[in-house]
Amino acid sequence: MSKEVSKNYWKTIVFTFCLGWIVIWIYRAMLSPIYGEIQGTIGEQTNTAMGLISSCYFFGYTALQIPSGYLVDRFGQKRVLIPGFLVFAAGAFSIATASSLTAIYVGSVLAGVGCGTYYGAAFSLTAQHVPPEKKGIGTAIVNSGSALGMILGMTGSSFVVKQLNLPWQTMVVISAVLIVLLVVWFAIAIKDNMAEKKAEKAAEPVQTVKKEVTESSKGSLFRIGLVSCYLLYFTTCYAYYLIVTWLPSFLESERGISGGLIGVVVSMISVTAVPGALYFAHLSDKKKSQKALIIVGLEIAAFVLVAVSMFAPNAALLSAILLLYGFLGKMAVDPVLISYVSDKADPKNVATTLGMFNFFGMSSSVIAPALTGKIIDATGSGEMGFYIGAVLLLVGTVFFLMCNAKSLKAKHA
Repeated sequence: MSKEVSKNYWKTIVFTFCLGWIVIWIYRAMLSPIYGEIQGTIGEQTNTAMGLISSCYFFGYTALQIPSGYLVDRFGQKRVLIPGFLVFAAGAFSIATASSLTAIYVGSVLAGVGCGTYYGAAFSLTAQHVPPEKKGIGTAIVNSGSALGMILGMTGSSFVVKQLNLPWQTMVVISAVLIVLLVVWFAIAIKDNMAEKKAEKAAEPVQTVKKEVTESSKGSLFRIGLVSCYLLYFTTCYAYYLIVTWLPSFLESERGISGGLIGVVVSMISVTAVPGALYFAHLSDKKKSQKALIIVGLEIAAFVLVAVSMFAPNAALLSAILLLYGFLGKMAVDPVLISYVSDKADPKNVATTLGMFNFFGMSSSVIAPALTGKIIDATGSGEMGFYIGAVLLLVGTVFFLMCNAKSLKAKHA
């Protein structure tokens, strides 16, 4: 950036966006353990209808992935994040005051749209300021906020509503207040870079810029190697958001686990996610030529654990499986996949490629909650939904392996 940015600014960036994921995931994780209490206010609903609450949020979030990247490029991260998160807070507050399911849907879409400004801003700033030798660890630390936020959202919601017997809206208001406080922190911690962006644009020949955008959009975003990454991330996120959205309800209705224990059991995923992400990010930094193998190994392990979780006869064994899934699952593979996609992307188009990558991944978060709810309504059980998630994960892994087989052979010849 400019000379006035200190050498330690990258540490502020990593802390800020780790904090951001914590707040985002408190919001994302807090509703699923209290679906029953929400229905006590708005009336009994089908599982499909309740699953749509999450799908509405992720619809708004996913729709903003590519546009928000453009806005960040044009106006800078700070000028996009602050108004975006004010919209996020408005969505959360509107859910807290909602008296109907339709109002909750509208609030969820609004929250998703506001939160959709986050990904591009966070990872473009970390890519710009984190030193190259610390990119893997830096990304893993930022992503670890997701795990911490999920723990706080799941357990906090279960404790506040189920143990303290407070209205379910209490947890939503807490979440909204945290979002507003985060906006204040963004205003303090993130430096405005609009002047720098204007200077860069003024220095670039307009025709060259147009030519580069045209050439990169023609082929680089949809090369088969990148498409395999997009599909793999879609299936990885499908399995993960299926678990986050429906596992609490599944445990209560089909495994006899109830009350505050639900949040504790599901949050097992996040207990080992942080060390898993840090370990595999460090491993991928050390063994850069073997990133694809690390990715395949983690995805196969995740497939096995998601499939096996359906056979767990009690909470203790299920907790052990979820601990392993946390260490080897989505949060562990995320920093390695992001690094791998960045390596394969056109250097002129890294931010756009990452936006496309996240767009495909988050598309699954729109589909998985509603589709699984529909399966539960049709069959009376959530097991089929979890099997579908496991099979999709296997398909994505096999496709990724096939598309990257030649490069893997070349590196190990």
